[in-house]
Amino acid sequence: MKNLTTTAGAPVASNQNSITAGPRGPVLLQDYQLIEKLAHQNRERIPERVVHAKGWGAYGQLTITNDLSKYSQAAIFSDVGKETPLLIRFSTVAGELGAADAERDVRGFAVKFYTEEGNWDLVGNNTPVFFIRDPLKFPDFIRTQKRHPKTNLRSPTAMWDFWSLSPESLHQVTILMSDRGLPIAPMYMNGYGSHTFSLWNDDGERYWVKFHFKTQQGHRYYTNAEATKIVGTSRESYQEELFGTIERGEFPRWTMYVQVMPELSAETMPFNPFDLTKVWPHMDYPLIEVGVVELNRNPDNYFAEIEQAAFSPSNVVPGVGYSPDKVLQSRIFSYADAHRYRLGTHYEALPVNAPQCPVHHYHKDGSMRFFSNDTGNPDSYYEPNSVGGPVENADYGEPPLKISGDADRYNHREGNDDYSQPRALFELFDDAQRQRLYSNIAEAMQGVPAEIAERQIGHFKRVHPEYGQGVADALGISIDIDRAA
Repeated sequence: MKNLTTTAGAPVASNQNSITAGPRGPVLLQDYQLIEKLAHQNRERIPERVVHAKGWGAYGQLTITNDLSKYSQAAIFSDVGKETPLLIRFSTVAGELGAADAERDVRGFAVKFYTEEGNWDLVGNNTPVFFIRDPLKFPDFIRTQKRHPKTNLRSPTAMWDFWSLSPESLHQVTILMSDRGLPIAPMYMNGYGSHTFSLWNDDGERYWVKFHFKTQQGHRYYTNAEATKIVGTSRESYQEELFGTIERGEFPRWTMYVQVMPELSAETMPFNPFDLTKVWPHMDYPLIEVGVVELNRNPDNYFAEIEQAAFSPSNVVPGVGYSPDKVLQSRIFSYADAHRYRLGTHYEALPVNAPQCPVHHYHKDGSMRFFSNDTGNPDSYYEPNSVGGPVENADYGEPPLKISGDADRYNHREGNDDYSQPRALFELFDDAQRQRLYSNIAEAMQGVPAEIAERQIGHFKRVHPEYGQGVADALGISIDIDRAA
């Protein structure tokens, strides 16, 4: 039998009764065990993520099925059959930590690969695009998804006002309001890196790349009515489904693919290939299989391993890099900064975030300095030094970018076609899917001022006449569609 102890290791004689001055007297300040329990409880919560607060996750591995050495020198891709352990966290974007799982929202799809060259975090969504293309608009967009400062309620008016004034959002809005906007559970949705990233090979040749994870379970979605019933029964439907499936040994899988573009081809693309609101045509850049992702182990402690899991696009490995994608560039800073705020200076030393390879750096002191960082010599605490401390290695250098331009605040809405790709998506929908799209949008627009609704319908009309008319009909309003457009 194990003795209950304090956090300092002293055995606890009683965990049932406080020390009081007699059976009816006041509690004594000397009851440190009581004070310790209460003080710890007051500190058991950390700030929730500003976005993607509600999440679910599990461990597994990536097994490589195709040789990618032509495109990347990364060790993770080095051999067919190679297995790399990983952690995936799925999430909703807008909801707080206690929000219901089955809400219409974009889902986060964040993967941490524990490679022998360090951790590679691929932090994306279940959609290949996003609402914005300039990171300066991200805080504004997120405010429209959160609570109104006066009412403390979600504001459809703010949401549609922002979208109707930001036509670059049309592609993502169409996905969100379609069947694809409400998957039944994490294993029934795709994942995407969403941004354009880069790979480079041993010869220093760079390729632009898009990452895709295609579910092997098939796509399954809720209608709004079905989701309402689910939420009325359980707010934790995703957690129940993912955790239960893995516990039963029914391990979900995704096939990982890449789209690859030679570096200089970006200059001849008819649209900006680094635009987060755009997809690359599969006809021009077909999917190339990389491997199979399987989730097969649930975490032992949700808080320690999922709530404290910290993913950042800044974590890449040799052979994998960034691109001129503006939103990606901003996330390289903002994600790591958010983790330092939420978890502490040395958040990457926590077990769930720690690399499974040797780590040598000169970051010292600060909050949570609990880990060993012995470089082999106590005099080796700065760089460069003469006592054998870790040093840089130019062999891992990234080839220079072949893209340049004058620094300025370029208008990201000028010269962009924000209607063709949503039109191509809309034309893939059958009549029933289109009717559900109209209905979902009409439900989400309830209470929105007519001026904003009309402006948004004008964008839908420019995507496709039936799109604009269908939404107007679902709202039960009569407007001049041509004038709205």
